[in-house]
Amino acid sequence: MFKVGLTGGIGSGKSIVCKIFSILGVPVYQADVAAKQLYDADDELRNGLKRLFGKNLYASGTLDRRKLANIIFSDSESMKKINELVHPVVKRDFLEYVSRLPESTPYVIHEAAILFEARIENMFDAVINVYAPEKIKIERVLARENTTIEAVEQRIAAQWDDKLKVELADYNIINDNKNPVLPQILRIHNEILLTRR
Repeated sequence: MFKVGLTGGIGSGKSIVCKIFSILGVPVYQADVAAKQLYDADDELRNGLKRLFGKNLYASGTLDRRKLANIIFSDSESMKKINELVHPVVKRDFLEYVSRLPESTPYVIHEAAILFEARIENMFDAVINVYAPEKIKIERVLARENTTIEAVEQRIAAQWDDKLKVELADYNIINDNKNPVLPQILRIHNEILLTRR
């Protein structure tokens, strides 16, 4: 099955883009959502995290997400180790998800915030990147989360620069509150369908 990776920095608007693809009938696997479930459901992942960061990460029986976030965004080496544990588990889960889809499905989308950073772009036949100016990204995150500008800037800094993602992606969607997103998505959707014929 034709696999499409969809990525973009925090606050770029990946969620709305995924929603529109879903409305168009495209199955969308959201890696971040899946990972959150797998942190608690997958024994291999749970045990690996406990080995790395101690059992207190699961003191209440489920993952302490705040503790994990503090580890991820304060130490790049720990973030790398976590990604090395998480990505194989998510990849396996995604391939199981794909195997359950009808054979008639023209393509599937795998949404992941750090697709290029995780070096998993080779898993896909094409990659879509969603991007927005940094000021807009910060405004969006502040509107939906109880956080600070500094915390958002730290998270943006932990991801690759948008210019690099734009160059690496096969398709780019500008989500800057000026360029309508729907026509861009429809153009990409129709191009992918044409390549699948």
